[in-house]
Amino acid sequence: MHTHIVPVGFDYDRLIAPLVRDQCDVDRVILLEGAVGSEANVEYSRHLSRKLAKDFENLLGATTDRFVLEDVYDYDEAFEQAYDLITAELDRGNEVWVNVAAMPRTVSFAFATAAHSLMVERQDEREHIHTYYTAPEKYLETELAEELRAQSALLEDFLTAGVDDERVETRLESARDLLAEFDERGTTIGAKEIDGAHIVELPVASFSSVKPFEEFILYKLGEDGEFDSVSELAEALARELNEEYTDSFRSKVIYNVDRLGPGGKGYIEREEHGKSYRTRLSRIGELWVRAHSGDNRFE
Repeated sequence: MHTHIVPVGFDYDRLIAPLVRDQCDVDRVILLEGAVGSEANVEYSRHLSRKLAKDFENLLGATTDRFVLEDVYDYDEAFEQAYDLITAELDRGNEVWVNVAAMPRTVSFAFATAAHSLMVERQDEREHIHTYYTAPEKYLETELAEELRAQSALLEDFLTAGVDDERVETRLESARDLLAEFDERGTTIGAKEIDGAHIVELPVASFSSVKPFEEFILYKLGEDGEFDSVSELAEALARELNEEYTDSFRSKVIYNVDRLGPGGKGYIEREEHGKSYRTRLSRIGELWVRAHSGDNRFE
């Protein structure tokens, strides 16, 4: 069974046309709708999602489900949702296809990275996970701009011919202002602030197999945050496991932290602090804990 996970932005053709034209196997479609932006943007995306749901069923005979991405700029949340969705489909024995053609880049990168991480983590099923992109035949922005120029020229002719209508002057001024912004800045304006910054880091997560004791360390760091030293972390782990804190146990923790650190799997960061090292999860480690914690929401 082939499941396609399709984040929906402001595109229609790129999300369904290639599957119809190439006669791809599509048994189930999961449509992701963004819920951030202006009311008009959100409604437009929902309209496309409804239309796609109908057409996937009518043209390809696929069943469809729709989910909402609460914040399309929250990379970690998008990654976790992608990881859960893909994992649930793989656990059902399905082949998974992830479309990364639409939605903001944060969502596209999060879904592509989650798919890649699962390819690494679940080696036996890597052939069942695919990411794909479709290029548009043409972009409408430049055509819309040229049409607006033609309409502006027509409005100028009306004024030159002596048409005295305030609405014509207002529309012409508005069109000129919009075209000036388009010519100067392209199709977007400004840089949006997200969580106090204007840059959203997109970490490269490549999950690898994690042994049970390594898992325990990662979950402990995820639960308690930073430890001032590896010894402090080892003591906390010993208490939780109800084990005696010995030099042997401490050495075991140090060995596993090293394997999870920058020179190993990259899930832990260590910062020198006097004679010890502060120990905490790296960004990728945080994603690992988020992706592997709790019940799967999409089963």
